[in-house]
Amino acid sequence: MEALEEKEAQVAAWLKKIFGDHPIPQYEVNARTTEILYHLSERNRVRDRDVYLVTEDLKQKAKEYESEAKHLQDLLMESVNFSPASLSSTGSRYLNALVDSAVTLETKDTSLASFIPAVNDLTSDLFHTKSKNEEIKLELAKLEKNLTATLVLEKCLREDLKKAELHLCTERARVDSRLQNMDFLKAKSEEFRSGIRTAEEQLSARGMDASLSHQSLVALSEKLEELKRQTIPLKKKLESYLDLMPNPSLAQVKIEEAKRELDTIEAELTKKVNMMEL
Repeated sequence: MEALEEKEAQVAAWLKKIFGDHPIPQYEVNARTTEILYHLSERNRVRDRDVYLVTEDLKQKAKEYESEAKHLQDLLMESVNFSPASLSSTGSRYLNALVDSAVTLETKDTSLASFIPAVNDLTSDLFHTKSKNEEIKLELAKLEKNLTATLVLEKCLREDLKKAELHLCTERARVDSRLQNMDFLKAKSEEFRSGIRTAEEQLSARGMDASLSHQSLVALSEKLEELKRQTIPLKKKLESYLDLMPNPSLAQVKIEEAKRELDTIEAELTKKVNMMEL
């Protein structure tokens, strides 16, 4: 309990230090918020301490640099009776350029022994940078070439896609037309079937022989075709006998019989066809 009260007091002091004369925002005081704010205050204290140490170190280094600069200036005055204030404007510019160069090259002093390695390092870095730039240029040229090829391929693909879409639209229209024709033919076929059934029913009601129905006639037609195919070899065989000397009277009798049989078949077929037309 005492530790919690101590943390709350430390947190309150830290918040007062942070906000100063401004009012501290209201917050719910409990163990969790106190613990969080306590950790924040500790981290802030450590950071402030680190910043203070760095600041003090920089101040110390600045004092050392000032002391060293004063020492060098005094040494220069004693040895050659030289003072920066006694320089001309051109000399001051040269001196400032020398100092700026030393700062840019990050040398410890302005001696030639310090400048030469720094310039060599800078030249080496420049050469390395140029070499790296050349590699980047080559890589960029390859990428540009690949990009050009990719753009050409993309253009070809787009054209092929347009052609495919146009062909697909044409085929779709053709298929739709065929489907419409198919639906029309199906409707007509169904209409014809219905008409045939109605006609057969009417003919059946009038006492028509079943053998004269559409299906019977179709079967009869198929049978007739089959008989015609069967007579083909017989005709060929008969042709082989035509070269022989026939018996005129017997041949005449056979011809008359065949004519009568053929007339009978044609008459029967004509009769059935006429009845179908009715």
